[in-house]
Amino acid sequence: MEEEIKAEFERIGFGFDDEDEVLKKCLTFCINYNLKPSDLVSSWEVYYLNRQLDESTVKDAEMDGFMLHLQNEQKEAVIKEEPGLHIYSSKDVDMILNDEDEHIAEDILGIPVAKSPKSYSELLDSAHKTNGNGYSSNRPLKLVTPFGQRTEKFVVKFNINNLPDTENRSNEHDDENTEDDIIKRVKTGKKCSLIFHGSGPEPGCRFMYDRIEDRFNALENRIRKHANALVASGLYEEPTDPTVASQRSVFAVGMICCDGEGHLNDKSVLLQSSVEHSGGQRVRLDLHKLGHFSLFPGQVVGIEGHNPSGHCLIASKLIDSIPLPVDDDLNLHPAKKQALDQEIQSTNVISRPEEISMIIASGPFTTTDNLFFEPLMELLSYARRKQPQLLILLGPLVDSEHPQIKKGTIDTSFDEIFYLEILRRLQDYAECMGSEVRVILVPSIRDANHDFVFPQPPFDIHPPDSRHQITSLTNPGMFEADQVKVGCCTVDILKQLSGEEMSRNSKDGTSNDRMGRLANHILSQRSFYPLYPPAEGIPLDFSLAPEALSISSIPDIIILPSDMKFFAKVLSLGGCKEGEGEEQRKCVCVNPGRLAKGEGGGTFAELIYHGSPDMMNASIISI
Repeated sequence: MEEEIKAEFERIGFGFDDEDEVLKKCLTFCINYNLKPSDLVSSWEVYYLNRQLDESTVKDAEMDGFMLHLQNEQKEAVIKEEPGLHIYSSKDVDMILNDEDEHIAEDILGIPVAKSPKSYSELLDSAHKTNGNGYSSNRPLKLVTPFGQRTEKFVVKFNINNLPDTENRSNEHDDENTEDDIIKRVKTGKKCSLIFHGSGPEPGCRFMYDRIEDRFNALENRIRKHANALVASGLYEEPTDPTVASQRSVFAVGMICCDGEGHLNDKSVLLQSSVEHSGGQRVRLDLHKLGHFSLFPGQVVGIEGHNPSGHCLIASKLIDSIPLPVDDDLNLHPAKKQALDQEIQSTNVISRPEEISMIIASGPFTTTDNLFFEPLMELLSYARRKQPQLLILLGPLVDSEHPQIKKGTIDTSFDEIFYLEILRRLQDYAECMGSEVRVILVPSIRDANHDFVFPQPPFDIHPPDSRHQITSLTNPGMFEADQVKVGCCTVDILKQLSGEEMSRNSKDGTSNDRMGRLANHILSQRSFYPLYPPAEGIPLDFSLAPEALSISSIPDIIILPSDMKFFAKVLSLGGCKEGEGEEQRKCVCVNPGRLAKGEGGGTFAELIYHGSPDMMNASIISI
């Protein structure tokens, strides 16, 4: 078994510092926790990424931390198998000693009360009438939750600051409130103009009509567009059929596939070319001549190599990215463009181009022990002091994975939770901040009150007084705020790519930034979701707006929330026009983390963008 464990580690590019000792401990883990070598290595990969370890080396010093990680995974698996099981902790003892348990009623499944449907405006109005104190939840006033007992608030976990000193000093003394060092008031900017790009599905659209023909056409179009872009760059010749035996070097474009089920490995990589060039046939791909690569199923690549036998294409060069157009305008939905143009003309207030401040947060927005949405209230309180032009909230807003929602122990509809607990608070925030602030909501497939399909239509929201300040975006989607292009996708594509990627690192000593490499795949493939087949549980529907997943130009900022560790990175991509040589196009990639994690708070991102990735301040802040 030690040999199997060693082979699994080497398959994903990991070495050892003390091989005998590490393998001995890994063997013990496999026996104690009943794990296969492949499962153990998969758990190590998650541990390695979450800890953001620099070297691709399994060290003996990390074994104790890895053992704790395995124990947590085992505990979560037990709880998942027995939903009613409660593991007592010191927090339970504290609540009993403080007589706080008397406020917690036992959840009992009962017969739901029939309720007549209400309009959204009625829900919002009734909330204001019945709750003058601003609370819409049934939270007991004396109850102190674990989230409320935390000691540290708004701590900067990570920061990138490229702004000149003059910009930094200008905000140092704006606010005399020194409760938190990082909370310094920013002067409210002018109202930013918003333009939504793309042609995603509309609210109320029909789905679950996906046909094999739709999937075939979508994949074929990706390969064809990729090939046309490579040829148009002038650097490559017209693609040929890679399945035909030939002694001379050929150039082919196709999609990476896996020969059978399971993860990609050196022996299971296939290249599926287009119908035009090979009739859609597949050929085995030999990668032993390549010094480094990063591949995953569904990736469209260019291959230079030769196929002497007709059964295996021996690759000598792999082109995994294509020149992306920078200046091409995205397809703008006519109805949204007309409405927004009218709004801009009526206000006649537009901020200076390419300068925007924003706060970005991703759900869940409430802790797992209640539905009080305390993290959301803390975030809005922070936003009131910092006064960003843009507040971006990414789903899930009403999380279908929340324990109380999964058990069905609530007697309120999902729509009522959304409109009373979330939209009403956002409406109060918009009214308090004035007409300068804008709020953008992006749905998630985990939203209990929304369509379970991907790509996903926007929320159908029509609050009476703030329809121009609170808007919803498709998932995925792109918009432009004062000429700054922003892309968003709430599906955890980074985590899914991490589980499917097969890579070989170069031995020239260059840094191995895996998170940056995974994020780069999104832009280099011109797709918010380049993985195919999709990960388990992703309701990918190619019959709905097939162009909604494509990225037609590089955004200035791309937001990819993930369960993996938060980050803010500046990605660099090659030039887009012939003759540009080594010119780079840069994009800021942000994973804000989750606003709520278990019974405690998580993280969110704050970004001040001044025209380019070289002139911005990005911070990841724990709540």
